[in-house]
Amino acid sequence: MSYRVGLTGGIGSGKSTVATLFAELGVPVVDTDAISHQLTQPRGAAIPAIRAAFGDDFIDATGALDREKMRQLVFSDFAAKQRLEKILHPLIFTQARFLAESSAAPYVMLVIPLLFETQEYRHWLHHTVTVDCAEETQLARATRRNGLSEQTVLAIMAQQLSRTQRLQFADDAINNDGTLTELRLQIAQLHQRYLELATRSN
Repeated sequence: MSYRVGLTGGIGSGKSTVATLFAELGVPVVDTDAISHQLTQPRGAAIPAIRAAFGDDFIDATGALDREKMRQLVFSDFAAKQRLEKILHPLIFTQARFLAESSAAPYVMLVIPLLFETQEYRHWLHHTVTVDCAEETQLARATRRNGLSEQTVLAIMAQQLSRTQRLQFADDAINNDGTLTELRLQIAQLHQRYLELATRSN
């Protein structure tokens, strides 16, 4: 069974870039955001439960989750956020576990934005790493990449753990305030470390 490494980081920290660089080294990557999108597409496994919990207003004309409407709701209503998470998180975890445990690679990288905020993954992962950068960098990247307003990005950041908390919880940290070359070097070093940890765990 593959060694399981959880990758996390705040919005705009560069998780996708880091995951891509690990994938370039031949590491299988399981992206829980991609799983969430699959579950909430038309005829997705989560749609019936979302419709039952929130009503038809939150399902768009194609039969998919209306992401913008749901985003506005969960930012303003904590109970609604918890209700959505109770539907999605177990389904996401089940699929992520299936994909990771089906792999024959030495180790698998699982991209989990809310790794430390959710309980499912804590005792199942072997190792964790957080992508870290200055909050100003997060804000600039997230507004540029996602087309979100600064206010929306700040609201998302406020609902996530702080940089300090993620650094305290994670086994490793990747600094993403520098150049792509510096990032590649850190990843190459961690890749060798995780291969060694995977060998030892077996």
